[in-house]
Amino acid sequence: MRAAILISGGGSNMVALADAMISGKISAEPALVLSNRGDAGGLQKADRRGIRTVVVDHRRFPDRGSFETALDRELQAADVDMICLAGFMRVLTADFVGRWSGRMVNIHPSLLPSFRGLNTHARAIAAGVAVHGCTVHEVTPELDDGPIIGQAMVPVDPDDDAGTLAARVLQMEHRLYPACVEAFVQGARRPLFLSGDQTTS
Repeated sequence: MRAAILISGGGSNMVALADAMISGKISAEPALVLSNRGDAGGLQKADRRGIRTVVVDHRRFPDRGSFETALDRELQAADVDMICLAGFMRVLTADFVGRWSGRMVNIHPSLLPSFRGLNTHARAIAAGVAVHGCTVHEVTPELDDGPIIGQAMVPVDPDDDAGTLAARVLQMEHRLYPACVEAFVQGARRPLFLSGDQTTS
């Protein structure tokens, strides 16, 4: 199994996935790290791990379709079997998602279906929820939708702000995403749930 990991920034979830693949905790090879930004910090982290990197800058294309054609060309050239979105900040069209249907996963910083989209931590605090977390799901044409592969939960403390809550959720993301990708590769049918030191399925 050859995996492409798509990023737009620092790539902390990419590092969690790549290290798990390199160590054998995920039954897949990190064949490619691709970013839509040439200044993405995750590219250097991938380089240090010996992973091939590619930049497809969305700003160089006149429309989303031509950008996705170039994106798909790089993925096909790398002969990847699956795509892991790891902080890839571009909304993908239904056409592109359809081409990779059943082979693309994403991590989102909320307990879906709550708080789709951006600014999830601030929205969770504003809503007064007692728990928050993250979700790994298969990618479908609808934004932040698709079958859930796993979720991780953290409590929302009374003195939390968006930054402190985001930091705790990110720690759980780094644990949840590798576990979920391995479950996905192995064809697991029941979602994983992670809270504290326990993982269940």
